[in-house]
Amino acid sequence: MIIFRPCSYNVLDIIQKGKTQAVLAVNVALVDTYWNVGHYLFDKMSDSGWGKSIVLELAAWIAQKAPDIKGFSAQNLWRMKQFYEVYHGNEKLSALLRELSWTHHCILIGQCKTMEERCYYANLSVSSGWSSRELENQIKRGVFERTALADKKLSPAVRVLPQKVDGIFKDSYLLDFLDLPDPYIEKDLQSALVKNLCRFLMELGHGFSFVGEKVRLQVGNSDFELDLLFYHRDLQCLVAFELKTGKFEPAHLGQLSFYLEALDRDHKRPHENPSIGVLLCRNKDDEVVEYALSRTLSPTLVSDFEHKLIPKSVLKQKLHEWAALIEAKTSEADDE
Repeated sequence: MIIFRPCSYNVLDIIQKGKTQAVLAVNVALVDTYWNVGHYLFDKMSDSGWGKSIVLELAAWIAQKAPDIKGFSAQNLWRMKQFYEVYHGNEKLSALLRELSWTHHCILIGQCKTMEERCYYANLSVSSGWSSRELENQIKRGVFERTALADKKLSPAVRVLPQKVDGIFKDSYLLDFLDLPDPYIEKDLQSALVKNLCRFLMELGHGFSFVGEKVRLQVGNSDFELDLLFYHRDLQCLVAFELKTGKFEPAHLGQLSFYLEALDRDHKRPHENPSIGVLLCRNKDDEVVEYALSRTLSPTLVSDFEHKLIPKSVLKQKLHEWAALIEAKTSEADDE
């Protein structure tokens, strides 16, 4: 009788790895097939004037000739054509597209309105390992719009950092998973975030690691406490979060700037980039924030937080307004 020792369990890793590779290979073949069918339909509709009635007939013909082959209904054939139409000519995305399931692609095509938004969610789906359900949830939560807004509002001090900060932070953080007393103070908010750390990390986004709460900073003979401290793997820097349950006040920046200086002098390692601070407030006046950040030399961001889902229409409107404002400022600078 053969006795399998613990080291024999390595064979299970080999089997599991093989099964995973097989699933991935099947998915790549499926996506490639749908791409090629979409290419065929796109050409036929462009050159031969095929319309919906022809596609309906084609779907019926496929069902009749090959009843065992599923997934080629008229609706799905239209999705394949749209899949090719949306992405063809973009060679940089070709490898990425094969890493996502067909369900992911249907969600991206159906629920994202621009190529920028689709690329954003496609990259995050791959890097974060999102399921199709999680992808749909993140789109519903307006992650793209909230991140794009933050990118447009980056202060001069953040833009000159050696690390590329775009696409990392959000203008508003959705904390709908918290169960807070009414009213609540900063201590309650901090405790609730740590208690729900996994969900908060998911809201922060890919790359954040938790370092600690109430982090002690000693400067001279005085002790200070930083609310929350994280490390971001891609930015390779410490990220400090200071919590405010009220409205943003310009004076808040002085405290956070002081904490960032202490982190960089006493905690930052030689290979790491400068620390970044996020002031997380209950609400803020964007114009006041812009004025306050325009002269600061400290790499800080100011974000607010919401307890309820923000309508995507509201986020899109804000995004359009900021885009128009930036364009107007750029035009004025060019005229000068």
